Amino acid sequence: MDTISNVMFWLSNGFLIPVVVGLLFFFVWSVLLLGGFVSRYVQRARLEKELASLLEGLDKTKVAQLQLPEALSKTRFGQCMSRITASTYSEAAVGKLISEYELSCSKELNQAKILVKFGPILGLMGTLIPMGPALAGLSTGDIASMAYNMQVAFATTVLGLFAGAVGFVLYQSKQRWAQKDLVRLDFVAGLKKEAVA
Repeated sequence: MDTISNVMFWLSNGFLIPVVVGLLFFFVWSVLLLGGFVSRYVQRARLEKELASLLEGLDKTKVAQLQLPEALSKTRFGQCMSRITASTYSEAAVGKLISEYELSCSKELNQAKILVKFGPILGLMGTLIPMGPALAGLSTGDIASMAYNMQVAFATTVLGLFAGAVGFVLYQSKQRWAQKDLVRLDFVAGLKKEAVA
């Protein structure tokens, strides 16, 4: 039994370096995603009122003449909306455009989902792996070794929770944006269908 527990101890300790590297990667990735999110949030806040006023007075007679602001027309949402309002697209093609936009939003949400799930998982692994050597150090009276391992355990927990928290905020916000965009695209597609009929 001692042999088995020693093998398990050494195997689990062997995961510490990959876990720490993974946590550092997730930390850097979450900071980069957070920076991109802030930039996109500012852009959306600037364009939100203008887009809302454009869509508020829109009816089936004006849908073909819809002119999006230049900043919005460069976004994926703006390009999709411009294609929907183009007179050459059939109802099936419009449905395909909306589905493709939904898939691209889902792909973007998956990045945040990875952070939400794997950040805390790696943080927990990084917490538990050094606890064994810390307890062994405590039992032998090696306080320095115990303190070092506890420091690693707490640091990995913080990094994992930070990555998970950033991922959660990004996921919730981007999901809300995607739903709002899809509602607007469906609205414009419905007006386009009425105008053609």
